[in-house]
Amino acid sequence: MIDPRHETLAELIMRHCCAVRAGDKVLIEAYDTPVEFLDALVRAVYARGGLPLVEIKYNALLRTLLQGATEASLALLTDCERYRMEQVDCFVGVRGWANPKDLSDLSPELNAMKNRLWFEPVHIQTRVPRTRWVVLRYPTQTMAYMANMSTSAFADYYYSVTTGVDYGQMSTAMDAAVAFLQGADAVHISGPGTDLRFSIKGMGVIKCDGLRNMPDGEIYTCPVRDSVQGVVRYNTPSTYDGFTFKDVCLRFVDGQIVEATANDTARLNHILDTDPGARYIGEFALGCNPRITAPMDETLFDEKIAGSFHFTPGNAYQDSDNGNRSAVHWDLVCIQTPEAGGGEIRIDGELIRRDGVFVHPAFVALNPENLCC
Repeated sequence: MIDPRHETLAELIMRHCCAVRAGDKVLIEAYDTPVEFLDALVRAVYARGGLPLVEIKYNALLRTLLQGATEASLALLTDCERYRMEQVDCFVGVRGWANPKDLSDLSPELNAMKNRLWFEPVHIQTRVPRTRWVVLRYPTQTMAYMANMSTSAFADYYYSVTTGVDYGQMSTAMDAAVAFLQGADAVHISGPGTDLRFSIKGMGVIKCDGLRNMPDGEIYTCPVRDSVQGVVRYNTPSTYDGFTFKDVCLRFVDGQIVEATANDTARLNHILDTDPGARYIGEFALGCNPRITAPMDETLFDEKIAGSFHFTPGNAYQDSDNGNRSAVHWDLVCIQTPEAGGGEIRIDGELIRRDGVFVHPAFVALNPENLCC
C-alpha cells in the first residue's frame, strides 16, 4: 500500500532540502528502501523539471563487497562513484535499515580502509562541498524496534519529526542564536563526567533547518582546533561501522584526544587512529528538534534531540572550518535533560542552557514550547 505521506516527504525534500530547479541532475542513492518511496522521489524530481538518477543498494551486499575489498577494488568503486557525484547537482541519500549491524563483523582495519579510500573522497571531499545534498532514513520495522515502538507508531513518529515540523519557523527562531554564536569565543560545558572548555572564535555558525538532514534541527559551529581542553562523557549509544559504542569518554589536551574509553576501548581507539585528524574535533552542535526527545541509536535522529549537544571527532565542514581533515566524522551525542543527568552550557561566561532548557534570550525561541507545531 502506498503511504500518502511518501508524497509529502518527497515533495519537501525536492522543494526545500535540495531546492531542485529545472535541468538539475538529482542522484537518489537508496539502501534497503521500498520502491514505493523511490517512486515518489522520482516523481517529485520530474515535477520540478529535474533529471533523476537512481541507484539501489543493499547493506548486506555492501558487506559482501567490503569483505573481499582491496585497495584496488576500492579505487575502482571510488573512481566510478566520485565521477558520478561530480556530474550531479543534488544528492538524496536514503537508508531503510534492514540490519544496522550488517558491517559489525568487518575488521577495524577494513572499516578504516573503506572510510579512508572510499567514503572520504566520494562523500566528504566531493558530495558535501559540490552538491545540494540531503540524507534521511526510511521508517522500517528495525528502526521501530530501535525506538522501542510498534511499527505503526514509529511510522507516525517518523513523519511527525520530518514533515510535521515547521522548518520555516525553526529557521527564523535560529537567527538570534546564530548571531550570538558568531560573536562568541569561550565555551564551557559541564555535567556528569564532563568538564569541557574550547573556543569557537572566528568559526562559521550554521543553522540546520531542514536543508541537509531530514529530520533536522541543530545549530553547529566548530572549535578552534587546538583549543579543546578537558573531558566529555557521552550518554547516548552510537553505532559506528556496525558496532554499538556505549559510555564513550574522551579526554583532550590542546585539542587532541589523548585518552578514549568505552565498552570496547580498543575498537574505539582504532577508529580514532584512522588518521591524525580523527583525534581532533570537527563540529560542535546544539540539538533543538522539538519533537525528538529520546535516543534510538540512530545518529540522524539522536543528534537533533532537544536539550542535547554533539561534539564530533573528525572532519570539519568547509562552512565552519577549523582546518581539520579526516575520513572520520562521528557525531557523538550527550543529552543534558534532567532525566539524562542534566548539565550546563556557558558561553563567554553567560549561561546559555541549563538541564536541556535554553535560558539565554538569544536562544529561548528554540525551546520546544516555542517551536512545537
